[in-house]
Amino acid sequence: MLLLTRLKRSNQLTQIPPKLNFSVIHALKISSQFLPSSETNIEVDRITRIINNHPYPDQPLLPTLLQHIPPHALSTSFVENVLGYLFAAHSNGLKALEFFNYSLHHSQLCPSYDAFEKTLHILARMRYFDKAWDLMEKISSMHPSLLTLKSMSIMLSKIAKFQSYEDVLEAFGKMENDIFVGRKFGTEEFNVLLRAFCTERQMKEARSVFLKMHFRFSPNTKTMNILLLGFKESGDITAVELFYHELVKRGFEPNIITYNIRIDAYCKKGCFADGLRLFEGMERENLSPTLETITTLIHGAGVARNPIKAQQLFGEIRLRNLLPDTAAYNALMSSLIRSRDVKSAVALMDEMEAKHIEHDYMTYHTMFSCLMRTSDIDGVSRLYHKMVDRSFVPKTRTVVMLMKYFCVNQQLDLGLHLWRYLVEKGCCPHGHALDLLLTGLCSHSRVIEAFECSKQMLERGRDMSEPALRILESFLVQAGEIDKLRKIKLMIQTLHTLLPPLRGHTFADPATKGTEVHKPGPQCKVS
Repeated sequence: MLLLTRLKRSNQLTQIPPKLNFSVIHALKISSQFLPSSETNIEVDRITRIINNHPYPDQPLLPTLLQHIPPHALSTSFVENVLGYLFAAHSNGLKALEFFNYSLHHSQLCPSYDAFEKTLHILARMRYFDKAWDLMEKISSMHPSLLTLKSMSIMLSKIAKFQSYEDVLEAFGKMENDIFVGRKFGTEEFNVLLRAFCTERQMKEARSVFLKMHFRFSPNTKTMNILLLGFKESGDITAVELFYHELVKRGFEPNIITYNIRIDAYCKKGCFADGLRLFEGMERENLSPTLETITTLIHGAGVARNPIKAQQLFGEIRLRNLLPDTAAYNALMSSLIRSRDVKSAVALMDEMEAKHIEHDYMTYHTMFSCLMRTSDIDGVSRLYHKMVDRSFVPKTRTVVMLMKYFCVNQQLDLGLHLWRYLVEKGCCPHGHALDLLLTGLCSHSRVIEAFECSKQMLERGRDMSEPALRILESFLVQAGEIDKLRKIKLMIQTLHTLLPPLRGHTFADPATKGTEVHKPGPQCKVS
C-alpha cells in the first residue's frame, strides 16, 4: 500500500499506472483535496451535517436543501467540498445524489468533473448501481465532456468488487456503446478495464481480459505496469518476476515505476537485500530513484528489522535533493516501531509537528497500533484526545481498531466519546464500529445508549448488521423497551425499501440469512 499511496505524486505521471487500490486511495484524495478557507470550511461543515443528519428517507431532502442553500451559494468549489465531506463521512449515497442533482438543476454553472466523479463514487461504493448508471446516462446526455477515464474507472472497479467477471465485461461494453457515445475506445480504456480487475487482485480475470483483447487494444508500458502491480498486490513474487521477464521479452522497456513495483514486492516479503539489489540496478541504468523509491526501501528495512539502514536511507533523501514528506516519515516511524523503539517513533511524530509536516491517517494508525501492542492504555488515550483536539477524523480501519480496543479494555466511555465525536463531525461511523460498541454497551446494561447509537446510524441512511440487531433486540426485550424495539425495526424496514440488494457480499438483512455469492472467473495464463 505504501507504493500505491505515492505513485500518483511521481513526476512521471504519464507513465504511472492509475492507482491500483482505487477505493481506498481515492477516498484519501477526495477527503483532502480542494481544502476550503476557514470561513467556507465552516459553511461546508454546516451543510454536510444538515444533509448527513437529515431523517432520510422519512422526509424528502429537497425542501431542506432549498431552505439552507440559496442557488447563488452553489459555487463549483462549494459543491465539490460538500460532496468530498459526504464521501469521507460515509453518508448515504442517495443523499449525495440528491445534493448533486440540486446543484445541477439550481445553478447556472456547469457541473465539474470532480463533483460528478465524487457522486458516482459514493453511489458505486454503496452498490447503488442502478442509480449510478442513471447518473452516467444523464451526464452523457447533458454534459458528455464530464465522462472521463476516471469516471469509467470508478464504475468498473466497484462492479469488479461486488459483481461478477461477466458483469464487468458487460459494463465495459455498455460504456463503449451507450455511455461514451462518439468516443473510440483504445489502449487507455483497455488499461482502465484491466485495472478494475487488478484493483481487486483478480489476476486470473485480468489475464483473461488481456489475452482476449490485447490484439484489439495495443498494450503499452502503462498496461504492463498495471498488470505487474496487480501481481505484486497479490503477494506472489514469483508471478511478479515471471511477468516482468515476459514484459521484457515482449519488447517493453522497464521504467522507474516498473522498478518501484518490483522493489516494493520484495520489500513487503522481507527480501530487503533483493530490493536493494534492484535499487542499485536502477542507478546503473541511469534511472534516478524517486522519493517513492526511497520511501519503499525505508519501509522494507523496517520489515527486515533493520532500523539503522532505515535511518540511513531516510538521511539520504535530502542528499539526493529530495524533501521527506509525510509518507517518508511514516515509513521510518513504522521501521522504528517494528524494532520496538517506541520512544524514537514518538519523537519522530513530534519532529513532524515541529517541521510542519502534517500527520495523516497512516501516522495515527501506526502510532495507535504501536501503543496498543505495548498495552499502553494511557498512551492510546492521550494520543486519541490529541487527535480529537486537532479535529482530525481518522479513516474507517482506525475507527474500528480504536473502538475494538476501547470496548475490549472496558473503556466504554471512550468508545461512546469516539462515536459521538464522529457523529458531531458529520460522519456516519462504519457498521462494524457500531457492532463493537453496541455489544460492549449491552453487556454492561447500557442498552438505552446502544439504542441511541443504533438509531443515529439508521437515521443517517446506513443499515445495521443482523447480529447487532439480534443483540439489541434481546436486551431491549429484557429491559421492557418494546416501543424502542418497534421503532428500530420500523426504521430498518423503511431503509430496506431503498437499499439495493447486495451481490458478492453477505446481505445483512434482519429478516434474511446472509448468503455469500462467489464471483466466477476464468483460469488462464498470459502467454
